[in-house]
Amino acid sequence: MIKAISDRVFIRLDPEKTATEAGIILMDDYHQSRNIGTVESVGSEVSSVKKGDRVLFHMFDELPSYDKEVVVVRENSILGVFENEQK
Repeated sequence: MIKAISDRVFIRLDPEKTATEAGIILMDDYHQSRNIGTVESVGSEVSSVKKGDRVLFHMFDELPSYDKEVVVVRENSILGVFENEQK
């Protein structure tokens, strides 16, 4: 596990969809931008989210990290936190 610093937030992306909600299977070359995920680590200056929160972030502000399923964003790139969700 890596610890975020400053105003950085590490987010594990939600899995890529292989089918639609109605069950239609998507083609292998279909790639939708993923900008929803679960917070894995927060820096010391971050106050609006905590580890375990499911968040929506601005899709062009992310940076790659040690894992292709984890991105790094600044706190101000987080657009919202999902509330009252069952995991």
